[in-house]
Amino acid sequence: MNFTRPADIEVECAEKVLGLFPHADMVKFAKNGSDATSAAVKLSRACTGRDMVAVCADHPFFSSDDWFIGSTPMAAGIPRQISDLTVRFGYNDLVGLEDLFNRYPGRIACIIMEAEAYAPTSHEYLQSMIDLCHRYGALFILDEIITGFRCHLGGAQALYGVVPDLSTFGKAMGNGHSVSALVGKREFMERGGLDHDKERVFLMSSTYGGETSSLAAVLATIEVYENEDVVGTLHRKGEKLAAGINEKIASNNVEGFFEVVGVPCNLIYAAHDPEMKRSQSFRSLFLQETIKRGVLMPSLVVSYSHTDADIERRRCLGGVSEGSRRRC
Repeated sequence: MNFTRPADIEVECAEKVLGLFPHADMVKFAKNGSDATSAAVKLSRACTGRDMVAVCADHPFFSSDDWFIGSTPMAAGIPRQISDLTVRFGYNDLVGLEDLFNRYPGRIACIIMEAEAYAPTSHEYLQSMIDLCHRYGALFILDEIITGFRCHLGGAQALYGVVPDLSTFGKAMGNGHSVSALVGKREFMERGGLDHDKERVFLMSSTYGGETSSLAAVLATIEVYENEDVVGTLHRKGEKLAAGINEKIASNNVEGFFEVVGVPCNLIYAAHDPEMKRSQSFRSLFLQETIKRGVLMPSLVVSYSHTDADIERRRCLGGVSEGSRRRC
């Protein structure tokens, strides 16, 4: 399954993945999203000669590494000197991001963000972010660990028609197998290799990055996406699920206390307290009650393997009689 040097399937998989992203030239495989995003940040710093990173504050997680965790409330054990190198901007706030560039002139190497927050975005917004980055000499990293493959086989970048400098993929790419990828333009990606005369970059150390069963899973997953309507099915199922839950919210008079958010292929839910503030305690209570009814539902992310009966079962969980719950 794993060898000291790349197997043929790694080349085959690289060519297949790059075929999905016509504006990307090189790819590096790893095992989890943190490997890929941290490598993207490192490349950005190396290519720009800058030390700071700007992260979207409305997206919950980018990496387990210090450059990101140092900007969160769980920053114990991370030196302040590292934490201070990461700054945050709000989603859909071009003015706030430009303020950061002006506050730290010549220091921000890159911004990293997901394509979407809790609603579909637009080409105009994402392109404006890219243009702003390039105007100030920074790289634009699009984190597609979640959106990649689920919203479009070519990722959100294809759906919205934008070209990031670097992008990261995982999760749906391997359909459950442990694999991730950093994809990008040659002018940046080649700094992680040997064929250049610039200062060398130790891009990542990944003993299992080229493990062959996961690469085979990527190839098989792409084949299914190419031959079956996976993306369309995910959207239809998500829309059906959201509509059913919203009906239950209305019929039980809990508008404002419980909401379904996100895009159809990647739905989540939020619970609110009596002051209408988001509450993890109420969310935990709801999750506890769904588990009692036989459904583990930390999110509402649908799968291609979910049947209409599965969707109906989720739709029927709230505010019904015990007999109805049994029928659901």
